[in-house]
Amino acid sequence: MDLRRNQILVGELLDNPAAYAVFQKRFGKFLRHPMVPAARSLTLQQLIGFAQVYLPKSVIQDTLRDLQRL
Repeated sequence: MDLRRNQILVGELLDNPAAYAVFQKRFGKFLRHPMVPAARSLTLQQLIGFAQVYLPKSVIQDTLRDLQRL
């Protein structure tokens, strides 16, 4: 999948069934968090910036790799 140098919107990823499945596999219960709808307007790069505070770098890299393979 073309992530457009991580400038793709999170909403675009969540609307794509294959990309959503990647997020579901890695972050299942968090997809029900009330902030997810607000994150739809963020770029993937912005989301990565926030996620770095909470997730190990390896999890972020593995997720990006899985999305790029789509």
